[in-house]
Amino acid sequence: SFGAGRAGGAIDPVDFLKQPQTLLRVITWIFSIVVFGSIVNECYVNKDSQNPELLCIFNENESACSYGIAVGVIAFFGCIFFFVVDLYFQQISSVKDRKRAVLLDLGFSGFLAFLWFVAFCFLANQWQRTTLTRGFAQGADAARAAITFSFFSIIVWVVLALRALQRYRLGTDMSLFATEQFGTDPSASSYPGYPGGSGVESTETYQSPPFTETLEANPKGYQVPAY
Repeated sequence: SFGAGRAGGAIDPVDFLKQPQTLLRVITWIFSIVVFGSIVNECYVNKDSQNPELLCIFNENESACSYGIAVGVIAFFGCIFFFVVDLYFQQISSVKDRKRAVLLDLGFSGFLAFLWFVAFCFLANQWQRTTLTRGFAQGADAARAAITFSFFSIIVWVVLALRALQRYRLGTDMSLFATEQFGTDPSASSYPGYPGGSGVESTETYQSPPFTETLEANPKGYQVPAY
C-alpha cells in the first residue's frame, strides 16, 4: 500500500538505508547543513579593517543571508522528520494515514524545491552585484558553496517530490492483498451449490394435507331440527 509492504512487518536497517529515498533524504540533509552553515560561519564578514560591523557578503543584503539560513534550517528539520516517517511508514496500518503521509511528503518536497529555487536565484543575483573588497574576498568560497548547493538542493527535492507522486499514484493495489492474504488452495472445497431440479414437480414428495379426515354427515346424537 503506497509503496510499502504489509503493515507490521519487520524493519531491516540495512535495506532501509539502501533505499533510494533514504539516500536522497541524507543528501538533502547534508546540502542544507552546507548552505546554512556556510552562510552563518563565513558569509558575515567585515567590509574592511576600518569598519568592524559584520555585513552579509551577498551585496550587503541582510535579507539574502537570512533567507538562505531560513531555508536551510527548514530543510534540515524537514529531512529529519520525513526520515523518521519513512522509517515507521510500514508500521502504519491505516491506509488513510499512509495516504496522508504520502501527500504531506509530496507537498513538502514540492514546497522545498520552490524555496530552494528562490534561494538560488536570490543568492546568485545578489552575488553578481557584490563588489569584492579585501574583507569580502575571505568569504567568497563560502558564498559560492551556498549558491552551488542551493542549486543541487533544487534537483534533489524535485526528485523526492516525483517519488512521492509515484507512491501516491501507486495507491493501494487490492490485488496484492488478494494474492497475499486470500491465496487460493486447489484442494479447498468450495461452497456447495443449490441442488439442481429437473423442472418437473413430483407429487410423491408431498404429504397429505392436514385435517382431511372424513366427516360424518350426521354425527351420532345429533338430530337435524325440523323447521
